[in-house]
Amino acid sequence: MHILVVNDDGPPSPHSSPYVHSLVRELQAHGHTVSVCLPHTQRSWIGKAHMIGQTVKPLYYRPPPPSAPAAGLTHDDDHQQPAKPQQDQQQQQKQDAPGPEPRHGTTHNRPSTVPGTEEWILVDGTPASCVQIGLYHFFRDRGPVDLVVSGPNYGRNTTAVFALSSGTLGGALEAAVCQHRAIALSYAFFSRNHDTAIIRKASRQGVRVIEALVREWPADGSVDLYSVNVPLLEGLEEGKVLYAPMLQNYWGPGSCFTEVDGSVDGEEEDEERIREGEGAVEEEGGEGDGGRAKLACHTHKHFKWSPRFTDVYKSVDEAPPGNDGWAVKEGHTSITPLKANFFQTDLQLHGKELQLERGKPRVYALVDYGDDYVQPLIMSAMQSLLDPASYTLVKPPSTWSSESPDISLRDLVPEPDAKILQIMPYESIDFDYASMHPSTSLVNSYVIRKALIRKHFLSATVDNWVAKHPDSVLKTHVKRSEAFEVDYAEFLDDALVEAFDLRESMEKNAAAAGYADGGDDAESVAEQQQQQQGDGRDTTEWWILKPSMSDRGQGIRLFSTMEQLQEIFDGWEVESDEEDEEDDDDAAASDSASNNVKDNDDDNDHIMTSHLRHFVAQPYIHPPLLLPALNNRKFHIRVYVLCVGSLRVYVYSDMLALFAAKPYQPPNLTSDSDELDLDAHLTNTCLQSSSNSTKDLDLVHRFSTLPLPPHQSASIFAQICAVTGDLFEAAARGMTIHFQPLPQAFEVYGLDFLVDADCRAWLLEVNAFPDFKQTGAGLTDVVGGFWRGVVRRG
Repeated sequence: MHILVVNDDGPPSPHSSPYVHSLVRELQAHGHTVSVCLPHTQRSWIGKAHMIGQTVKPLYYRPPPPSAPAAGLTHDDDHQQPAKPQQDQQQQQKQDAPGPEPRHGTTHNRPSTVPGTEEWILVDGTPASCVQIGLYHFFRDRGPVDLVVSGPNYGRNTTAVFALSSGTLGGALEAAVCQHRAIALSYAFFSRNHDTAIIRKASRQGVRVIEALVREWPADGSVDLYSVNVPLLEGLEEGKVLYAPMLQNYWGPGSCFTEVDGSVDGEEEDEERIREGEGAVEEEGGEGDGGRAKLACHTHKHFKWSPRFTDVYKSVDEAPPGNDGWAVKEGHTSITPLKANFFQTDLQLHGKELQLERGKPRVYALVDYGDDYVQPLIMSAMQSLLDPASYTLVKPPSTWSSESPDISLRDLVPEPDAKILQIMPYESIDFDYASMHPSTSLVNSYVIRKALIRKHFLSATVDNWVAKHPDSVLKTHVKRSEAFEVDYAEFLDDALVEAFDLRESMEKNAAAAGYADGGDDAESVAEQQQQQQGDGRDTTEWWILKPSMSDRGQGIRLFSTMEQLQEIFDGWEVESDEEDEEDDDDAAASDSASNNVKDNDDDNDHIMTSHLRHFVAQPYIHPPLLLPALNNRKFHIRVYVLCVGSLRVYVYSDMLALFAAKPYQPPNLTSDSDELDLDAHLTNTCLQSSSNSTKDLDLVHRFSTLPLPPHQSASIFAQICAVTGDLFEAAARGMTIHFQPLPQAFEVYGLDFLVDADCRAWLLEVNAFPDFKQTGAGLTDVVGGFWRGVVRRG
């Protein structure tokens, strides 16, 4: 950038302007073209003034060479000041000749004639005049000015009392009204010890802040200039950089001038002494008659500017935290966005931290998981494990829809090669951006993973892998599914033509129950089934029906015969509008009778056969592992799994056990006249009954707290790890069309397992974007721990 630097403290001087050369050198070291136009002497407290009627004359200042210390920083013994202007051409030529340079630079009446000489302009005007002359009358050969930096001021410019009179802010305001971006930079010192190392740190900090503000400068015209205050403290670079409002404060009662004798002109130490607070004096009473002023005549007096900064410090101490004065007092760098009318803008930024480049590329994180339960856990994991300086939170495009519906991720990225992290719902992720920027993008979902999360695809994934790898653990830990498609209930029989195992099982069940010839009634059938179970001869095989693309347990049913399965689909059939009114009672009766199952949801789970279409049926796992200490209720295990890139798979060891609401009862003990109560069979917490008898039950437990022998718990976890590993390998290697793990993505899954009475873990299903809310409020640390693992591994 081409940067014009102005100030109100004049050319480098240990007493009144010690910082400007250090800043100029730091800007130049960052590759910027720097032009400098300063007042020829101290012009503090002059605001945005111009001296009307005065002819402004320039001088030419040449700073010391790069090998010498920065001008103004060294308090040498003789307090050497810039050289006096030369008086004639002979002296000018002598001064231009090679030779040792005075420590703080030299001043000349005429510009240098040697090409490449670094030369600043000094004018006998105000900071605002320096802006005008620097923008329009010098440095034109260097191209347009991109930014005006006013400062660094010798002292802070926090709070309204300082800012309203500041020549540093006055210069920045003049640039702003000239339609140039401007930053007023001030260094707040706290003692007389102006350590040169600290000043160099302040200049580094100032340049980093300047560059960051220019990168993020609002394009909507909401900001004209920024007021930046850097504290001169040893650890200033470790402090935060905070957007902060300017504290509105006021002078206390009394004058800011002190009566003195004689002239006070030419005292160059005034600015340093005033900034140190030594100018503060107590106001004295008037002369004569109790201090009353005489009416007839005036007493001749001189007055010296001696502000009472105790008023300013007191106002900061008494104000609530968060303002610019507080920020500097706490050791932070403050930034106040302003318009060139003293109105403060971008109020939404106040209290936020400006993230600076600290060597590593910054990650811009779009984190909006869309779940009030999970979102704070993700944020907590990031805040506890990641360096706050390593990432910047960005408001995702999906949250801008009402304000700016056309905004995209590209609009929010400051640089084309910026690193972007997206943790959002599947439909909100910008996969196109991630695919076009694979080396700088990371998203929390794979684009294609149907091979796992769709039940009929999962069945095909397992079948294909087991056929090629008969020794796979999937063969003995996943029940073989029958997948079929049904558009309308009347076509169910045709849909099952190739479901050989299912049809054969239902025919055997019907024959065993006496349904084949219709010879037994329901009562005798139930009696026969109970007798068979009692003597161990029960041969009835029950099946569980699942819509392939439903979630939250909707549409799950149990059946053992074709007649029961047909009733299920008949109950889901969509009726015509003409029949709706007259058949309401019949439809309700059909829904209630379907499968003799008592539903937990209203109506019929809102299931429509033609909408679901894809179904799977699996042999029902019986008997399950039951725990007498927990009332013999059936449970399944929810295990969270993280997949990273293409492909590493991590199984989270802190698993959950989700329990049914009622004690388990085998389905074949239910006669046709009784309802099969799904509260005893389904363990999905979304389906649990809210009746008085079950609502107080603890349905979710930590698996590690279950009353199981340690060797059984270890065996179950080992089986789960083995099944998970084989399953994801089967999808990645055997179903490449329907499962594509990409290197710039990661994804979390919830896998459900059911343990049978022999302690064998059976895989039930795989869920993408699992419902973490099922964990409940009492076990949020399980989910929180999992997301901390995601942050560490991802």
